[in-house]
Amino acid sequence: MAFVYRTLFYIIGLIILSFGVSMTIKAGLGTGAWDALNVGLSNTVGLTPGSWVVIVGIIMIFINAALVKRRPDVAAIITLLITGVLIDFWLLRVFQDLVVTGYAKQFGVFLLGMVALSFGLAVYLQPKFPLIPIDNFMMALRERFGLNLMVAKTLGEVFALSAAFIFKGPIGIGTLIVTFAIGPLIQLFYPYCEKLYNKLLTSAR
Repeated sequence: MAFVYRTLFYIIGLIILSFGVSMTIKAGLGTGAWDALNVGLSNTVGLTPGSWVVIVGIIMIFINAALVKRRPDVAAIITLLITGVLIDFWLLRVFQDLVVTGYAKQFGVFLLGMVALSFGLAVYLQPKFPLIPIDNFMMALRERFGLNLMVAKTLGEVFALSAAFIFKGPIGIGTLIVTFAIGPLIQLFYPYCEKLYNKLLTSAR
């Protein structure tokens, strides 16, 4: 039963996370730095944003391995594939025709996306399954330099923001908000998700 709970947290977290990513993109106010990079690459080079999630993620696997001085976490490719498919599902299937107009509606959709993204991250981090490499980058920075989640995530976002700027990704006020708010939001949700996760695991024994 414990494995079932672990798998549920993993899958549900990725579903919520990918939904949040899609909402921040659709809001049109500028999205998170990593997502801006993927959308920018999609617009300038080709392929779907989900495909770039996989490609960029594979590159990050090797960067993370160098940071923590361990072998590349090739199992993370499974997480990448699931996430890439889910993002394309939300963007190109469910919300393909969604057009958000008006600043108030844009901000509302963006806020929903940012909260969902942060909550999804806090959920899927619990079972300690292979992480999306950009999130593992956060954990690698945390391990290598002794940072907390908030600071590590913010540094990762700033790194990605520089790359997104080069590829003309959708950078805007939303990008700045995500860059500096995503870390604190994860820090906010993480203890509650951890408490629920541990409680479920304990009850399954």
